[in-house]
Parts: sequence; structure tokens; C-alpha cells
Amino acid sequence: MTYDLLIVGGGINGVATARDAAGRGWKTLLVERDDLASHTSSASSKLIHGGIRYLEFYEFGLVRKALKEREVMLRSAPHIIWPMRFVFPHNDQIRPYWMIRAGLFLYDLIGGRRTLKGTRALAKANPQYRSPFSNPRTRGFVYSDCWVDDARLVVLNARDAADKGAEIETGVALVSAKREGPLWTATLSDGRTIQARALVNAAGPWVSDVLEDKIGMTGKAGVRLVRGSHIVVRRLFAGDQAYILQLPDKRVVFAIPYLDRYTLIGTTDIAVDDPAAAVMDTHEVDYLCRAVNLYFAIQISPDDVVSLYSGVRSLYDDGAEDSKDVTRDYVLEMDGGGENGEAPLLSIFGGKITTARALAEDAADRLCQISTLGGAPWTRDAKLPGGELGVGFDDFLEQVEARYHFLEWEHAKRLARAYGSLLPTILGDANSMADLGEHFGAGLTEREVLYLIEKEWAKTPDDILWRRSKLGLVMTEDEQARFREYFEGLAL
Repeated sequence: MTYDLLIVGGGINGVATARDAAGRGWKTLLVERDDLASHTSSASSKLIHGGIRYLEFYEFGLVRKALKEREVMLRSAPHIIWPMRFVFPHNDQIRPYWMIRAGLFLYDLIGGRRTLKGTRALAKANPQYRSPFSNPRTRGFVYSDCWVDDARLVVLNARDAADKGAEIETGVALVSAKREGPLWTATLSDGRTIQARALVNAAGPWVSDVLEDKIGMTGKAGVRLVRGSHIVVRRLFAGDQAYILQLPDKRVVFAIPYLDRYTLIGTTDIAVDDPAAAVMDTHEVDYLCRAVNLYFAIQISPDDVVSLYSGVRSLYDDGAEDSKDVTRDYVLEMDGGGENGEAPLLSIFGGKITTARALAEDAADRLCQISTLGGAPWTRDAKLPGGELGVGFDDFLEQVEARYHFLEWEHAKRLARAYGSLLPTILGDANSMADLGEHFGAGLTEREVLYLIEKEWAKTPDDILWRRSKLGLVMTEDEQARFREYFEGLAL
């Protein structure tokens, strides 16, 4: 079997590239040895943002690109991406007031803001924003960015790619790849040997391992591996706003509303050598607790942590001494192609969820320039699956509640957020909870489970509980045990 494009890696960069390529008419195969978004792409801070702190390192190009993409992403998937106000309390001992004010003015300006609210002084904003602070007279600012369900963003990119003809294979690894003139010959862990006109290495933290161990090449670009960790605690404040907290080491930590009943706190930046070192240590937990305690009246300790997660990010090594200073921009390294007619290899270093669509477009355009592959960019104005709401999300939710009147409000909201305009394909003509099959708890029903298996590549209970729904955080141990028992009884 000969493909136009073989992509290694089912994180956000890999699936976004598969989506773009399939939409250009390329015969595309993506292989992921684990689950989609099973590593870095489901362990993010879950933000679509410009990265206000990158202005301090003069990364104006990256911030401008990310802010422009923020608008594109918000339009493409309004069910899983939505605006959020961020409260930025000021601390004179860390940065001067004028610097923060100037940075936020620039943040509003350089991205060509169109739909999100601009920056305001905290004193003129909603009084509720001040309520968590131990010092009620705290000065500061309020600005806008966006929230995203990161794992679902990955799955929806894969779904769109598959709908356009791409083959998405999870649980399948690249064993080896050898360039043979204008084609790559690749051996896969499922026993297949395939050929491809181009190869994209989107293995994230394992990008160098794939280059060296599977392909037998050494990349020119270096990789910095950085572990980012988050903790989840019971909700610390009312309202839909998030907080960005400055720390004495000049880092910032976010405190973000999470699944309606929790607060998500992160992230850390710890340099690591092993891409599999996604295990949070006690020092990181203490660090994140101290960040909150520096500002909030409610004090937390490690005993208050109900869940935690870590991911290792693959950053392009720009020579920065400290991990927090390393660029979050991406580098696309090309080998082959052009006049010599060798099959091209494109390796992706760095990047972030916000700019994944732009990265994929850039990657496809570069492949077009040095190969016989063609096709024009198309994703900038395209919706992701479920994004065709037709109305604002609140109005869409009202429609869902009216049609599926038997759903509890919390259940209806979760389904509307997760699936958007695809929801009728899951619930169909159901008129009662009984029509949805067994209810495992927290709104997870048999009909939804079967959809996730059939259409979203779910192959294990954790694929559903911790990535596609995140209901593992709210379901009881007994409910999860029953769901696992049911899942193991399926003939997959």
C-alpha cells in the first residue's frame, strides 16, 4: 500500500497535520502507538492563549501568531473552546505595575482582537473577581483568553481527518522507516509494510527517538524536554473567571475553573532527560500549593489535592538557560525532497496547542514546495466536527434541553460541550434515560460509550474516563469498577 503521507504521532500536531493533509486530498495514514492525546496533548493547562508571559522574552512573533490563531480556533469549535476572563493580581515586588499594564495593552493590540473583551483594571471589573484574595484591596487587571478541552480537540481533529479519508490507527507504532529514492518504506507494529511519498515525525517528546532509533538519522534541531505538572482541588472560588498568579521566581501559575466543581492549578517547568518522566513529584505539588496560598484567602495543602497529572513537553532548544525561558514556538526541520527527488522527512520540534492548526498548514505547505504533493490551505475558515452550532452556545444548550428534556442540566451541558452539533447522532430519537442504555454514573451512558468506541477510537476504559470525557474525576470507585467490567465484556 502506498500513501502520500505517513504521520507518526497522535498528539495535537500529528492529528492537525493529518486533517490538513486529508483535506488537500492526500492519501494519509497516521499511526499512534498508544491512544490519541495519551501524553502531552492531554496534560496541558487547557488554554487557547497568546501567552502573555512570552512578551517578557520579546517573543512578539509567537504571541501575535498565537493571538490570531485564538480567534480562528474559537470560531472553529465553539463547543469545546470558549472565552474566559483572567484576573491578574499585581505584586510590586515581582514586576512593576507599568510593565504589566503595558504588556496587556500590547497583548490586546498585536493580535488584532475581534471578539474577546479587552483588558480592564481590576478595580473597574466584576467585584466577584476580588473575592478569593486574602487582601481585598489587591490591584491588578482582567484580560481575555480561551479555555479548551485539549484531549477532545485532538480527537476532533482526528475525526475530521478520517471523515476526509485519512486512516487513523491507534495502538500501532512505527518499527522502522527507510528512504528508498522517492518513497519511504515503513514497517509497522501491526505487521504491515507500507510505502509513503512523505513522512512526518510528530512524536512530540519522542521526536529525537523516532529520528535516531526508527529512521537512523540525527536531527539538526535540539530538543529540550520539560515536565509540566498540574493539581486539581475542590473549587476555590465562585464564577467562571480564572487567575494568573505571579510568583517570586518570575514564573506564573494559573488557577482555572475545572469541570464545574474543581480548580485546576498549574503548571510547573521541570527539565527532564526522559520523555517518559511524566510523574509529578512532591516538590511540584508544594510549589503549586504555595502559589495559591500567596494570593488566596483559602489556603491549600497537598492533602487537598484530589487529582494530578503531568506531561513532558518537547520544546525546541534555543539555548535558553532556564526551562521557563525556552521558546514555545515550533521549528519544522525538513530533510530530502527538492531536485534530488528523495522522499521528504519533516520533523516537528516544539509547538503548542494554540498554534497546532497553523503549524499543520505550514507543514503541508512546505511539503507541497519540495514534492509533487499539491492542494491549497483550507482549515482557517473550516469548522471542526460539532462546531456547526448555528447559534451561540447558550442558545444551543437550550435547544438540547428542549429536545432531550429527560437529561439533567449538568448532563445536558456536558454532552453539548463535548459533541456540539454532533449530539443528535449520539442521542438519536431517545426520549428517556432508559433509551440510552446502562447508566454508569455521572451521565456516562452505554450509547455514548458505544459512540466513542465506534467513532473516536476508544479502546480502553481510561480512553473514555480520562481523555474523551474526564469523568474518571467525578465517578465513584464503584461506578468506575462497573464501567470497567462492562467494557471488558465488549467484543472489541
